[in-house]
Amino acid sequence: MSTLADKLLEHGIRLPSYAEGNAKVICPECSHKRRHRQDPCLSVTIDDEGAVWKCHHCGWSGCVSEETERQRRPRDRRRSPPAKPHRSPAEPTTEIIAWFAARRIGEATIRRHGIGAARAWIPALGSEIDCIAFPYQRNGEVVNIKFRAIATKAFAQVKGAEKILWGVDDIGDAKNAIIVEGECDKLALEEAGFRSVLSVPDGAPSKVKEGEADPSDPKFEYLANCAGQLSRLERIILAVDADAPGRVLEQELARRLGRERCLRVRWPDSEDAPCKDANEALLQHGPDVLRECIEQAEPYPIAGLHRVHDFVDDTVALYRDGRKRGHSTGWLSVDELMTVREGELTVVTGIPNSGKSEFVDALMVNLAQRYGWRFAVCSFENPPAEHIAKLAEKHLGAPFWDGPTQRMSEAELRRAMDWVGDRFYLIRADDDTPTIDWILEAARGAVLRHGVRGLVIDP
Repeated sequence: MSTLADKLLEHGIRLPSYAEGNAKVICPECSHKRRHRQDPCLSVTIDDEGAVWKCHHCGWSGCVSEETERQRRPRDRRRSPPAKPHRSPAEPTTEIIAWFAARRIGEATIRRHGIGAARAWIPALGSEIDCIAFPYQRNGEVVNIKFRAIATKAFAQVKGAEKILWGVDDIGDAKNAIIVEGECDKLALEEAGFRSVLSVPDGAPSKVKEGEADPSDPKFEYLANCAGQLSRLERIILAVDADAPGRVLEQELARRLGRERCLRVRWPDSEDAPCKDANEALLQHGPDVLRECIEQAEPYPIAGLHRVHDFVDDTVALYRDGRKRGHSTGWLSVDELMTVREGELTVVTGIPNSGKSEFVDALMVNLAQRYGWRFAVCSFENPPAEHIAKLAEKHLGAPFWDGPTQRMSEAELRRAMDWVGDRFYLIRADDDTPTIDWILEAARGAVLRHGVRGLVIDP
């Protein structure tokens, strides 16, 4: 039978003593995300029935006993095959045709894409209502449908359906394509004469989180699902919205698709008729100006190849706000000497056995915990199991092996492996002779598929 200590360790709670009474320790749910990581914010009470706990920072609570366990963590489940729509949209109604006409999008354009009418449950509205239905097709097959309420801006999609780019069949063998933020923007560009246009299925992130990223990246799985079609493109024009979320989307698409083949659009911003997207440009200025915006798209900045005008916003921000440093290393004494910024190369060197690899591992764990970074790691010194054990040690703050300090439990190890597995991807020379080009090719795949932000090469 598991002891009370074992059951607490399954939840990441490690106590200095398991005698009856109260204790305060660091919280395994939130302490690693806080600036004061060692603040004992989790209060644990042990009595003759078991243990109860509550974090006074994040509110996490639960209890265990020798007999039952009422609070458990959710377990990962295998992903089931994507759902498929049960039926295609009905014919577009007069109301839908008029709705698009008000946006200067013609009936022939909407019929070409199979856009029609449907009733759908819209979670944001809490009801089933009449909607515009946008079928998402790949190779002529409808794999998803996006529903938009006619009366208000609220959306839904087929639950569990595969996420792909809307219009992926339109690019065919084209070498160039445009990516926009919404279906109406794609249709507006079609009215201006552009067919090879793709729309992201979920729009841009609704919040800008400084220095952070959602570890699961659900908004970008459509890139991996359309990787075959995207890989053929030589030039990609990013024509997303001119607002803060749109800029975040633009940066993320350029990073994942390759800045060297991306261009970006600037929408008209005159005081009399400013525009934030393609459909507004069509409404305010007409198809000729919309075409001009696309034709005047500028190359996306590439490290080492910039124009002065690429840095206008940065220079003005420097004038107004002063210098901004990169991400914290996790150690205040080190931050005085260096911080970590995306796009920069850091070389760690020193005499043999001086702890270079251990330092880099700890730095990666700090960045993963603080900012949600993911890493591709090519290490020729560490066998995979031993490297995972080292990362788990640094995440938990507990030893993997027996020693003077109590080693991590198997339950803690499995919990740590889940955390490590979501943030670290190992590049191993299983069948190939490793070269720099080989490593970078594998890293490019990790960026596209998993959204990694850092690459570590430890020779």
